[in-house]
Amino acid sequence: MPNIIEPAQTKRNFRHIATGGILFQGGAAAIDTSTIVAGLVHSLTGSTFAVGAVAAIAHYGWLFPQLFVAHVAQGRTYRMSLYRLGAFGRVGCLALLSALLWFGGGLPRGPLVAGFFVMWTAYAFIGGIVAAPYNDIVARTVPSEWRSRLLAVRFFGGGVLALGVATFAHQALAATDDLPFTFGYAVIFLLGATLLAGSATAFSTAVEPPAPPARPSSSFRAFLAAGLNVFREDRCFRRFLTAQWLGGAAAMALPFYILQPGRVEGAQTTDVALLLGVQTAGVLISNPLWGWWGDRLGKLSLLLLIASLRGLAPMLTLVWLAAGIEDREVTLLWFGAVFFLLGAVGNGGIIAQLGYLMEISPDDRRPAYSGYFNMLVAPAALLPMLGAVLVGTFSFTVLFACSLVAALLHFLAVRRLDALSGITLMDMER
Repeated sequence: MPNIIEPAQTKRNFRHIATGGILFQGGAAAIDTSTIVAGLVHSLTGSTFAVGAVAAIAHYGWLFPQLFVAHVAQGRTYRMSLYRLGAFGRVGCLALLSALLWFGGGLPRGPLVAGFFVMWTAYAFIGGIVAAPYNDIVARTVPSEWRSRLLAVRFFGGGVLALGVATFAHQALAATDDLPFTFGYAVIFLLGATLLAGSATAFSTAVEPPAPPARPSSSFRAFLAAGLNVFREDRCFRRFLTAQWLGGAAAMALPFYILQPGRVEGAQTTDVALLLGVQTAGVLISNPLWGWWGDRLGKLSLLLLIASLRGLAPMLTLVWLAAGIEDREVTLLWFGAVFFLLGAVGNGGIIAQLGYLMEISPDDRRPAYSGYFNMLVAPAALLPMLGAVLVGTFSFTVLFACSLVAALLHFLAVRRLDALSGITLMDMER
């Protein structure tokens, strides 16, 4: 069956997918692991290792199931049902987390923390079902020359919504000062669940075209063997994987930026929501540039630009640590710049990575390539736990220094991508 969609249907799908993405970004802001969730977990446990673990679980849970889902998706003509399973499943988990935080505020801290991590793990791994079918459906419904634009619209609209979420979070945390602190977080998580439910509904109403005919693997073992062949034979895939591992090493410090302003005398709980707002502003303001750059100058060119900026946040944090700044207002201004960069660079990195992976994946094997890639890069998601070990054994300075070194190596690895077989940045995509 030919993979053809009428122009009017393509535009309709673009609107539905973009709307789903915008609502997802708003919901994701409510459970951001570098601000909201990190602040909650640190308040619950006082442990930097727990902060690293909650981020690692979120990222690893998102990546790990994708190989298994890709194997199932590869043999199906339509993959929307897999998306719905993961999307609505994680909404249910998030709603239960909200209920736990609301009704469990008076529980002993041990059972509350254990319950939180159980539900958070379920949320992360169920959510991981979404990625492979989502990427494939988007690639089959949106033309290549529209994809960076789609992601930019998603992140721009989602950024506006996330600013509202950050304002709501600030008010929720301030309004519950006289109540157990988990109440404010429960309300924020409930908002996140509501927005993610809207996102899943919007995306599910897009019309999925039939996938190109493919010869499914006869078994999961054969599917894995095919993945090993891709790794051995596809040099571009292999180098991209190496670059993403180094990017993951640079990102191991992400959950720990938010802890730095909290070490200054006079720090307030609401500072978390304030910095979430600044981070969201970085996403919002940078979006038009990333969307234009990716579609006009190429996804690989965008990857290189983002890689060149990745070391700025750890470098600024190292300067702050070396200066020994203790003033709260100066610290908030300083980390406002840091979180603005984190938002802008993180957003650009997602646009570039997704776009580039779609470009190098064969049309008839896109779910498989997505599954292979994310399974192989999944262990890098556990690196925030190594970050916590570095903090516990040495110091925050050592952690951010390691992050900076990894960012520099990531840049060098991305530069190697454009040297493959003499292919130029734009030729790669033609």
